[in-house]
Amino acid sequence: MATDAPEQQPQAADDEVLATFFGDEEHPVEWRDEAEKRLHWWYDDLHCPQPISPMWFDLGGWWSTCDYLYRRFGAPIGVDWLAKKVQGYVFSAVVPPDPTYAQEIAPYYGMVMPVYAERGLEWWENRLRPEILRNFDYLDGFPYDSASLPELMILFEDAIDIQERHFRIHWILNLSQFQATLNFQGAVKEVAGDVDPDLLGRIMVSDDDRNWDAIRELWQAKERIKTDPDLQAAFARETPREILQVLDQSDAGREFLAWLDGYKREYGNKAIYSHEYIYPTWRENPAPILAALQGYLQTDYSFPEAIRRLRQDRDAAIAELMALIPTDNAEGRAKVERTMDGMLRMMPLTPDHHFYIDQGTYARVRHVLIAIGRKLVELDRLDEPDDPIFVTYHELRVLSANPDAVDARGLVRQRREEREQAMSVRPLEWVGTVTRWSLYGEPYKGLWGYPEKFFDSLKAEKQGPVTVVQGLPASPGVAEGPARNVSSPEEFDQVRQGDVLVCKMTNPAWVVVFTKVAGLVTDSGGQLSHPAVVSREFGIPAVVGTMNATQSIQTGMRVRVNGSTGEVEVLSA
Repeated sequence: MATDAPEQQPQAADDEVLATFFGDEEHPVEWRDEAEKRLHWWYDDLHCPQPISPMWFDLGGWWSTCDYLYRRFGAPIGVDWLAKKVQGYVFSAVVPPDPTYAQEIAPYYGMVMPVYAERGLEWWENRLRPEILRNFDYLDGFPYDSASLPELMILFEDAIDIQERHFRIHWILNLSQFQATLNFQGAVKEVAGDVDPDLLGRIMVSDDDRNWDAIRELWQAKERIKTDPDLQAAFARETPREILQVLDQSDAGREFLAWLDGYKREYGNKAIYSHEYIYPTWRENPAPILAALQGYLQTDYSFPEAIRRLRQDRDAAIAELMALIPTDNAEGRAKVERTMDGMLRMMPLTPDHHFYIDQGTYARVRHVLIAIGRKLVELDRLDEPDDPIFVTYHELRVLSANPDAVDARGLVRQRREEREQAMSVRPLEWVGTVTRWSLYGEPYKGLWGYPEKFFDSLKAEKQGPVTVVQGLPASPGVAEGPARNVSSPEEFDQVRQGDVLVCKMTNPAWVVVFTKVAGLVTDSGGQLSHPAVVSREFGIPAVVGTMNATQSIQTGMRVRVNGSTGEVEVLSA
C-alpha cells in the first residue's frame, strides 16, 4: 500500500540537474520506472532511522496522506510526498508541481492559510481532539482477549481507517501552526529586520501541553516516593526490572504499581521510535518511566522550577525582541505582539499532535497487530505476537483466512533476517536526481538539514572511509546522531534529544538521560553490565567495552552506533 511515484514526473524546463545517483554494487537501488529516478529521494532519518518493518511501510507510514496535505491547502510547493525502501531504509521524495498549476493555486493557498493560523487551535480543541479521543476510547476499550480472529481483523481495518484520519488531522494542525509561525517571523523581519534565530527560538516554546502534563505527574510521583521508605527502597535498585520486583513486595509498592498502570494507559502510548509498529511501547514496557523517576530522584527534579525557568527565559527573550523595535513605532510593535500572541497560542500543537497522532495512534495500531499476533500464535500459525509486523497487509489477510496459502513462518523468518542484515548497512544520504528545485525550491527538506547535507555528502564521499570504534554488541539496533561525550552527571543538562551518549560507564544515576538519547557507547562494560542491561530494557542501540570511545569520539561528531555488530562509525567531525 506504499505510495508509488506518478507515471509522469513534471519538471520545469529550467530545473537544473545538480547530481544523480541510481545505485552501484555497494548500494543497489531498485527503480520502478524512469519517473522515480527523476525524483530526489533522501534518507528519512528524522522519522525512521532504523530499517523499516514490512507492515509499517506497506500501510503507508507518515506519508500515506501527503497527497491530502498538498490538495487540501492548495500548497504550491508540491503535489505529493512519496516513500521508497532502499536497502531496508525509508527514503522520501516530494513530487514537484506543474509550474502552471503552482502559479494558479498559489492565490488560493494565500487566501485560506491565514484562517488556519487564526482558527486552527479552536478547531483542535472543539472538534478534532474530541474526535481523536472517541477513536482512542473505541480502540482501548475493545475486548481484545475475548475477540475472535475475524473480529480482530475487522478491528484492524478500523484501526487503519483511524490512522489515516488522524494523519489528515495531523496536517491541519501542522499547517495551522506553520502559518502562525510564519506570520510572527514575517512581522519580526518587517518591523525589526534580521533577528537572531536563537532569540526567536527562545520565544517559540510551549509551557502547557500533554508532554508537560506527563512530566508533572512524574514529578508528583517522585515527591510521593521521597516520603515513603518502601518506595525509596524499591527505587534504590539498579534496574527497572528490579524496581518492579521490589514494588510488588509491599502494600505501598503495590499501590504505586496501580498508579503506574494508570500512568501507562494515559501517557505510555509511545515507543523509542514513534514512526513504527515494531518497538514495544512504554505501556508494554515501563522501563523508561521508572528510569525517568530514578533520574528525578537523583537530581531532585522540580517541575514548578522547570516551568518557571522556561517562562522566565521566554519572557526575557520577548523583552529583548521588543527592545529592538523603537518605542515610537506603535504600529510595528502592535503587529509583532499580535502575531506573537497567535504563534504562542499555537505552540502546544506541536507536542500535542505528537502525543495524540505520531505516538498515540501508531501505538494503538501496534496493539491491534499484537492482539492479532497472539491469536495467530494460539492457532499455531505464527510463533511470536509481533510476527504480523513482519508481513504485509495482504499477506496478513490471506494468513488469517487461508493459512495454507502462505508460508507465514518462512516469510517472517526471512524478513527478520533481512532487517538484521540491513542493520549493517550505512544508508546513503540521498539517491535519484538532485535538482536546483529539489535543493532550494522545496522547503520541507530543511527539516533534514538540506541543502547543507547535500554538499556534506559530496564532501564525505571524497574524504574516503570513516573511522570505526569497535566494542561489544550490547543492545541491538542502529542509531545515528550527534555524539555527546559526557564525563559526569554534572553534564547531564547538556544532553539533547537524539544525541548518542558517549561515556566511560553508566550507573543508576545516569538513567535520567536514557529517555533522551538515541544510542549509547561506553568505554567499559560487558553484555551484562549496567549500560547493556538498561539499554536493552529501553530499546536503545548500545555498544559497550570499546576501551577508547571517549578518547576517539568528541562531542558534535556525527556517529552511527550498530548495537548488533558492536561497531561505532564516526561519520563526520
